[in-house]
Amino acid sequence: MPPDEPQDRRGALGRWGERLAADFLRERGHIIVQQNYRKKYGEIDIITKDGDTLVFVEVKTRTSQRYGGAAAAVTVKKQRQITKAALEYMSGQPLQTAARFDVVCVTIDMAGRLQCSLIENAFEAAL
Repeated sequence: MPPDEPQDRRGALGRWGERLAADFLRERGHIIVQQNYRKKYGEIDIITKDGDTLVFVEVKTRTSQRYGGAAAAVTVKKQRQITKAALEYMSGQPLQTAARFDVVCVTIDMAGRLQCSLIENAFEAAL
């Protein structure tokens, strides 16, 4: 069930969604490399390996489709922030053959039903 902490409900909901998204990705064969990678210009919620591909995952958790739902929240500005953080991360790693940007949408409806969906290659690197 989603968290009920009134003082930080939105942040707690996001953290809960990120835990669900990590489990969801593991079920699909991803290996979690790192979570909550933060740099001054942005954060990457989850970094995984999907085969030989390094995957930078943005997680969006919503309780309704109002304002376009979870996927609509990954704006061009957010894409730029994620791209900059991903480039910083990659600069400290051995050369990768491939990388991509995915979005996991976690939605909880009014009845408490949970749905996770994956958008592979959700966007291209944005600078």
